[in-house]
Amino acid sequence: MSTILRKIAAAAVVALTMGSLCAQPAAPADASTPPVLTRARVSSFSKAPGGKFHLRLKLMPRAKLPFTTQTFTVADRALLAGISEGDWVKFAMQRIDGENTVTSLQVVAACRRFQPCD
Repeated sequence: MSTILRKIAAAAVVALTMGSLCAQPAAPADASTPPVLTRARVSSFSKAPGGKFHLRLKLMPRAKLPFTTQTFTVADRALLAGISEGDWVKFAMQRIDGENTVTSLQVVAACRRFQPCD
């Protein structure tokens, strides 16, 4: 029984250590580092009751983000000019006021299946 308690205690220590490591804020991006652009297809966009605009994007399969479709807040409504549902886009986002916020958005050509995309 003491072996089981030791294993549980060791697992708890590891979990607490990993939790504190994951809770560290990310280092601020260097001003000279260009933003990372991710490819996605526009699923929909809408205006929230508070006046914010939301953009729902279906991400490329290898985007290294946990979900296929995500909703983002749009930093500036002008970013949505000329964009319609179904368009392929490249976007950059930042975490602003606790929300994933699109800061850059541009229409690009669709990726062809089994062909490399830039």
